[in-house]
Amino acid sequence: MKSYREELWVETQSRRAYMNITPQVEGAIRKSGVTEGLVLVNAMHITASVYINDDEAGLLKDYDEFLEKLAPHDAPYRHNDTGEDNGDAHIKRQIMGRDVTVAITNGQLDFGPWEQIFYGEFDGRRRKRVLIKVIGE
Repeated sequence: MKSYREELWVETQSRRAYMNITPQVEGAIRKSGVTEGLVLVNAMHITASVYINDDEAGLLKDYDEFLEKLAPHDAPYRHNDTGEDNGDAHIKRQIMGRDVTVAITNGQLDFGPWEQIFYGEFDGRRRKRVLIKVIGE
């Protein structure tokens, strides 16, 4: 059984952003030498997300508008009473999820049609990391 760990560092220019990180995950799988196994991709910050969906610009805008309606940035959050201004980002992360696990078959991500891995940022403009953990043979 092999195990490989890599960190992907992300820094967005905007408060909210959605980035396709599939190529970086594929690169980590190649480096790992694993041909049959699993890859875990995990946002290591409580105001960021990793999720799987289609890489389509309209869908990404729909996500952003949907999340902003559910948890508007300028709404009154008790969390913000601590001096923070990111109560909305914590809620958006809960909705979009913390991590994904994908099967690796023949050295490739074993995806359904159109599936891609995304990093969702909800309180950006600073460095954050994503854990990529590959396990298998």
